[in-house]
Amino acid sequence: MWTLPNLLTLSRIVAVPLLVAFLWWPGWAAGYGIAFALYCLMGVTDYFDGYLARANGAVSRLGIFLDPIADKIMVAAVVLILVGTRDIAGLEVIAALIILLREIAVSGLREFLAQVQVSVPVSRLAKWKTTLQLVALGGIILGGALPTMAWVHQVGIVALWGAAVLTVLTGWDYLRVGLKHMD
Repeated sequence: MWTLPNLLTLSRIVAVPLLVAFLWWPGWAAGYGIAFALYCLMGVTDYFDGYLARANGAVSRLGIFLDPIADKIMVAAVVLILVGTRDIAGLEVIAALIILLREIAVSGLREFLAQVQVSVPVSRLAKWKTTLQLVALGGIILGGALPTMAWVHQVGIVALWGAAVLTVLTGWDYLRVGLKHMD
């Protein structure tokens, strides 16, 4: 249970309040810079927890359970704080809401499908969605650290919309599979 991959996953969950704390004050460029570094570190641990678990034959039920939860907690917290600070504002909130709603819906759908013993593997498109989503949020955070470089924030916003489009497509894929198993 207390393997390195599981500890890395848990560290991501524990780091979320710290990440949010650094983003709490809009306009504090140093806080956003620290948040960006922490966000990147969390992304690296996300990669390595899975890699190490598979490479060392240390895949555990706890890790399988916690990894997607850690990802969703991080994404939800970052989206909410960035909306709260108005780094994501106006129509951009729709893209953020699409991402949040899909994460909740897919989690519920996966739970339902697990009860009927149906496994839905993560598709390649869903992996691209996750990557674009993480790049988007990272770009928006980095934009707060570099306020004189407005284009960085804009790249994050464009990526956020791209992630929202992929979110709808992959969410539909999961729903289509799920509907086949509902009466």
